[in-house]
Amino acid sequence: MRGVEKNVHRVLVAGGAGFIGSNLVHHLIERSDIVDCVDNLITGNAANIAKFHGRNSFRFIAADINIREMLQQIESVEYDEIYNLACPTGVPNIAFFGEEMLMTSSLGNLNLLRIAERCGAKFLYASSAEVYGNPEITPQPETYNGDVNPVGPRSAYEEGKRFGESLTAYFAKTYGLDARIIRIFNTYGPNMSLNETRVIPAMLMALIKGLPVKIYGDGNNTRSFQYVTDLLSAFDCAMAKKCEGDVFNVGGDQEVKIIELFEICKSVTERADLPQFLPHFIEDHSRRKPDTAKIRKLGWNQKVSLEEGLAFAYADMARRSLPRKRQARTSAPFAANTGQGQLAAALHVFK
Repeated sequence: MRGVEKNVHRVLVAGGAGFIGSNLVHHLIERSDIVDCVDNLITGNAANIAKFHGRNSFRFIAADINIREMLQQIESVEYDEIYNLACPTGVPNIAFFGEEMLMTSSLGNLNLLRIAERCGAKFLYASSAEVYGNPEITPQPETYNGDVNPVGPRSAYEEGKRFGESLTAYFAKTYGLDARIIRIFNTYGPNMSLNETRVIPAMLMALIKGLPVKIYGDGNNTRSFQYVTDLLSAFDCAMAKKCEGDVFNVGGDQEVKIIELFEICKSVTERADLPQFLPHFIEDHSRRKPDTAKIRKLGWNQKVSLEEGLAFAYADMARRSLPRKRQARTSAPFAANTGQGQLAAALHVFK
């Protein structure tokens, strides 16, 4: 074990300032791990991890994992675990950060895999339900190869994640790396960007502001949702098992129509707003629900109901958006090349 003390792990979290990444950093620090957080803040938020500044168990490294020269601070560190959550997300961001999605899933993932191979660290690659494309079968098992257009409007993210999976599996099979791939289905919870365009935060923010809730299409397309703590418990289950590139679906077990989700959001927020139906701005997927039998065999179960989780998420977003609107720094989903500005701000915060 490479931990400084018995039962203490040294962990690298790439993309640790993002929504899921910052919740993971909190989870790891709570279990007494020593955490290095790497992020270039293209869609991450320095405010998500500011509370950890000054702790001996936390270090923030402002770096782009695609640029090997920026990783000098971690090249020689002996890690026990490496989590790669680094990749811009959100369907609208495909048009602005498609190149970053492709490069982070390929070159960036390669750089982290090489570090994991060098120090024999356990490796977790955060993939996505997007690898299934517009699925022809429901629920989707890990053995399903998907229905993906490699040159379609969503391909930068879909194919980027698929390649990242392939690269991770290659290292596991060729070099014996203890690696696992988590296909993450729609996840929500604290630290979601206040400018987020994904369905749950977008709905909640519209309700908070008293604006019409935009629903693209007729609202009959479905998704399966999970609260972020359930995802992190799945990470723990997968990390506890020796893996050879094993793939695990992790997501909610309730398939919900978007129009039904809107009604639940209205209920937990006690708002009476009406939806605004709009044409889709991009090719959409009609259904999404995971077959989670494989991760359940490791002892995982979804614990937070959608109603309970949405109430938590709403309270978090309302707290961050209403009292201090100007201080709630968020990602910039509609402007390319914002990473350097956020990176400079983060360097100032963490000096």
